[in-house]
Amino acid sequence: MVELSEVSDDKEVELSEEEQKIKDQNDKLREEEEQNSLPYRWKQTLYDVDVTFKVPAGTKGKQLDIVIKTDTFKVGFKGQPPITEGKFSKPVKSEDSTWLIDNENLEIHLEKVNKQEWWENVIVGAPKIDTKKIQPENSKLSDLDGETRSMVEKMMFDQKQKSLGLPSSEDLKKMEALEKFKKQHPEMDFSQAKIN
Repeated sequence: MVELSEVSDDKEVELSEEEQKIKDQNDKLREEEEQNSLPYRWKQTLYDVDVTFKVPAGTKGKQLDIVIKTDTFKVGFKGQPPITEGKFSKPVKSEDSTWLIDNENLEIHLEKVNKQEWWENVIVGAPKIDTKKIQPENSKLSDLDGETRSMVEKMMFDQKQKSLGLPSSEDLKKMEALEKFKKQHPEMDFSQAKIN
């Protein structure tokens, strides 16, 4: 058995199930500590990112210095060094991003430009999260746009058909086209016809 200390950093090491479980727990704890050290909390969906800062009770919007551009971000109090400032890890739609003060929380809502990827962090250089371990919330078909919804419905239909040993939607289209062609050409013999 190879000991971990004998293997260089650039080689992948197969871990036992128990070792992998311990490694995952340690990684999760480290990630939580790193995220807790940030001056904000954040969460995301594929569509947006919400960033929350603690502010003193009674803070007014006019006291804050907030700049949200497509690729840069700055939050602080006027006349003081920023609480956080930097380049976004991915671009945002600045015109669709908003902020508000709710009790002792400054809540900033950022709309992602690319709604097909997870962010590792809000600001470049901030501690990263492992995006492979994100468990997205289940969405409803009604939440999807028309084109995406029809594609998902087709995939669900095909998966159900396959599990029942029945033809897929593409196979059904081919069979329908063949039947139509047969009716248009009754003089032809289709007894040996195959659908691929």
